[in-house]
Amino acid sequence: MKAKTYNQQGAVTGEMELNPKVFDVKANPLLIQQVIVALEANARKPLAHTKTRGEVRGGGIKPWKQKGTGRARHGSIRSPLWVGGGITFGPRKDRVFSKRLNKKMKTKALFMSLSDKAADEHLLVFDTLALTEPKTKLMAQFLKAGPVKSRKALIVMPTTDEHVVRATRNISKAKVVRADSLSVRDVLLHDVVILPKASVSVIEKTYLKK
Repeated sequence: MKAKTYNQQGAVTGEMELNPKVFDVKANPLLIQQVIVALEANARKPLAHTKTRGEVRGGGIKPWKQKGTGRARHGSIRSPLWVGGGITFGPRKDRVFSKRLNKKMKTKALFMSLSDKAADEHLLVFDTLALTEPKTKLMAQFLKAGPVKSRKALIVMPTTDEHVVRATRNISKAKVVRADSLSVRDVLLHDVVILPKASVSVIEKTYLKK
């Protein structure tokens, strides 16, 4: 498995051999779908919250006596039958949407997504990626030139580079992540994956642990 390598100006400088265990794995759409659903569920935060009859204020006294008034029997004005009363079967913020996910499944799905990008030549390997200043203009020029062609790009850095992070912050079509915290969701949401050579070795060391 080989990929072309580029310099920051977008010119081809050669080829790099990629580990087939990471970048040449046959895709299993069902596994990828299962991992994505689990990641989305684990990131979900329930915000809507309704109060039950035990949580709303008031209603501590019986509104009228049980018999003799001709009216229906009620024990509290905070019953769900009353306006301003509790809500029956409403949304609650204590709901748990998280799903358990095997670590090997996440890793396998990540390899499949990277392999798919590599097969379609959407995995772009650069010799280096460094900026002299944290300027958005410099990053925009890099993303427009060469093989990136202003497509939605995921920039995978070997370590945290403040210049690259700050220069990319205001570019909606680009996102910067570290190679040791790569997510299959990020890979699938972007058209191209930009990898400095150092990031390739970090990915292999991080995710090919025995």
